[in-house]
Amino acid sequence: MSTTSSQLDPLSAYAIQVDPRDNVAVAKLPVPRGTAVQVGATSVEVLDDITPGHRFALSAIPAGEFVRQYAQPIGTSTGVLQGALISRANMSNDVPVVRELADDLHTSAPDYLPEAQRATFMGYRRADGRVGIRNWILIVPTSMCAAHEAVQIATVAEFTLFDKVKYPNVDGVVAIPHNKGCGCSDGSNIEVMLRTLAAYAEHPNVGAVVFIGLGCEKTNLTVMEKYLSDLDRPLNKPVARVGIQEAGGTQGSVKRGLEAVEAMLPVANQITRTPSPISALSMGVKCGGSDGFSGLSANPALGRAADELVRQGGTVLITEVPEFCGAEHILASRAKDAETGRAVYEMVDWYKEYASKFGTVLNENPSPGNVAGGLLNITIKSLGAIAKAGTTRVEGVVGYAERPSGHGLYLMQGPGYDQESTPGLIASGAQVVVFTTGRGTTIGNAIAPVLKLASNNAIFERMKSDLDMSAGDVIDGTASIDDVGLEVFEYVRRVASGEVVGKAEENKHREFQVWAEQSVSL
Repeated sequence: MSTTSSQLDPLSAYAIQVDPRDNVAVAKLPVPRGTAVQVGATSVEVLDDITPGHRFALSAIPAGEFVRQYAQPIGTSTGVLQGALISRANMSNDVPVVRELADDLHTSAPDYLPEAQRATFMGYRRADGRVGIRNWILIVPTSMCAAHEAVQIATVAEFTLFDKVKYPNVDGVVAIPHNKGCGCSDGSNIEVMLRTLAAYAEHPNVGAVVFIGLGCEKTNLTVMEKYLSDLDRPLNKPVARVGIQEAGGTQGSVKRGLEAVEAMLPVANQITRTPSPISALSMGVKCGGSDGFSGLSANPALGRAADELVRQGGTVLITEVPEFCGAEHILASRAKDAETGRAVYEMVDWYKEYASKFGTVLNENPSPGNVAGGLLNITIKSLGAIAKAGTTRVEGVVGYAERPSGHGLYLMQGPGYDQESTPGLIASGAQVVVFTTGRGTTIGNAIAPVLKLASNNAIFERMKSDLDMSAGDVIDGTASIDDVGLEVFEYVRRVASGEVVGKAEENKHREFQVWAEQSVSL
């Protein structure tokens, strides 16, 4: 029931209406049944107990009409009363399919800052012109058959050879064990794995590399060497190769690997940080353990930081293509031209076909935790998720672990699975990843900082040892998205300069996997 009143608390005391065109609001704290709030000139009585992150109707939404958030349809009403909780019982997942794209589409370039006004950071300039923000010695197993030995080399080296006082410009010795490289079909499985491993070896955050292989696998040292040669991008850094069978087994290969690391440490330590333009920075944006606040605080705040980096000449990479679904028309409409817009649709359609081969449909993407936190369907999740990428135009689309051809915002093909999509962003050139979360997550990466941005202050306080920043003040109403976004940008700059160590780095999270089970080529 709606009545006129001037004595009630405003809607903003309890909930957030994202856009004035929305017919729902998202509760930012528990809203008990019977609570009445002021919405414009009328009052709305809440008919159900609403938990934080969930929605209630600001007006009656007759059956067949769209439920709207972010000024976009997020589902279709099956009959919603004013003040009622929006749930799967009264909202279907049906939304209109929007695929129109003008042939003469042209989106203006970002409003770039003059170079004299751009930020700088202290980084490690590499021979290929790229700039690293960390300086790792990396142990790369060319297949799963060498994963154990790679971990042994890295672990023993860090405990017995690496000394931060003696080698202050080296961050440590790390391995990237994985379960790929043999016992699989040829084609994209092998291509994507080699591409990813090569990208890590040549990554600017890596100062030296030890490749280790068994000897008889599909992706042995010879195959890896040929792949690197065909790239015509010399590593130009210390490189060693260890064959397990040739070295006489595990102990012999670990011994050779440790000898290689010992020789590399003083060489890798010779590089020092120098002033670098922020345009040399590539940032991956990612989310996981999302809740109903993620799309209201952390994601748009990260989007503001992404816009700032692009305006200053840098690069932003976003992936998790399943979480474009239901919002891909927004990304396509922001493409620099029609060809790029069509590529956005093609990457989403490719993923739908790929998922269908495994009996999967993308509207099943939200996890139980997502649903419990208010993300009832893939459309709500996607509309909030793409906010991480900001508002600048889409410059292009790249395959998993492929480097973009220029600067600005790029979309990378990849899954929603954190353990594979995060490494893909780094293989595509990101020196740092900012990862938003509403329910808390701990994931890191072997060679790049993965910084966590919480959507709410409660989870930030509970998991302070794993989360780096919080956008919760946006929900509490004490900070704006712009405020938090610029804080995120500055924090990323300080991390890039080595002034700050991310919590995942501190906790030695070094997750790495490759998304290689692809039934059709990218």
